[in-house]
Amino acid sequence: MLIDVKTPELSDSITEGTLLEWHKQVGDKVSRDETLIDLETDKVILEIAAPGSGVLVELLRENGAVVKAGEVIARIDNGEAAIAAAEPAESVHEVPVVPPQQKNERGAPVASTGIVPSHHVEAPEMASEHTRTMLAKLPGTGDGRSRRQPMSRIRQRTAQRLVEAQHTAAILTTFNEVNMQPVKDLRMQYQEDFQREHGVKLGFMPFFVKAAVQALKQFPIINAVIDGQDIVFHDHYDIGIAVSTTRGLIVPVLRNADALDFAQIERAIGDFAQRAETMSLGLDEISGGTFSISNGGVFGSLLSTPIVNPPQSAILGMHAIQERPIAEHGQVVIRPMMYLALSYDHRLIDGRDAVRFLVEIKAALEDPARLLLGI
Repeated sequence: MLIDVKTPELSDSITEGTLLEWHKQVGDKVSRDETLIDLETDKVILEIAAPGSGVLVELLRENGAVVKAGEVIARIDNGEAAIAAAEPAESVHEVPVVPPQQKNERGAPVASTGIVPSHHVEAPEMASEHTRTMLAKLPGTGDGRSRRQPMSRIRQRTAQRLVEAQHTAAILTTFNEVNMQPVKDLRMQYQEDFQREHGVKLGFMPFFVKAAVQALKQFPIINAVIDGQDIVFHDHYDIGIAVSTTRGLIVPVLRNADALDFAQIERAIGDFAQRAETMSLGLDEISGGTFSISNGGVFGSLLSTPIVNPPQSAILGMHAIQERPIAEHGQVVIRPMMYLALSYDHRLIDGRDAVRFLVEIKAALEDPARLLLGI
């Protein structure tokens, strides 16, 4: 009996994905739940497993194909005859006839994929001429000085969403600076005890998450969104943490961040960073945030204007900590300073509220005991 291998059902916001590379080829034996191929969506990479054991007898879509949710991409024969046919022959007297290896127009061997495209296949002479014609039309190819590769779906989606944000929202950015000395002193004083107690190091991000939640409670409009002609106020605090990966930017979400302690936040962010790089985050972990934080400082950025992550209305930008001379109690002193940026949708958020929100974050970070006391 033939078993259809289908792409998984995706979320409402994701309707298609790109097949990466088949781990099995036609004629290979497969086991139930064995990964056959990975599906790259614009948010995560999902594994497509065999729905049953048997022999892979047909690949309907090739590597790199764009497929819809629920689409049949391969077939498995779970019958005994097919499995027996896939078993290696015991006789060693027969010498298999190996067909001559195909080569491209440059003389390089071409590997067989076992996939027959559904479109018309040109004759070798025609295909070679067509390839040369197409390459001649592409700038930067043919002379060895440039190369091109397809954009990942994640980067395509990121580009699309950023352009949409610029076109649909009135984004402004307000700035402030924060003296990070109190936070650094607190980390230095309790780092060993914290690490011994919780098994993780205490970084800067939990302070910013807690400060953001505290400020969002005071200025709920920053945590709200526009929905048609209505304003939707969120009474929960799901904070997106921007994570840079080799495939693009991912923003996993800390659910109910107001209920998390410093150690829970630190562990969750570390887990997000690790799984974001391997694209193993679930769809529910990267959607539904109400506010986001981006840390360009880890790359050395001194100042930037982060772009709001739709449909959210604001995003906080952290930057590099730099020692600078500042005036403190009438004296010039050297302090570790960080510029903060808040980009916001001016259609919903007035400049007054945006500025006061950022001032509240500054005040909480410069007196971190307030974060522990909730004042």
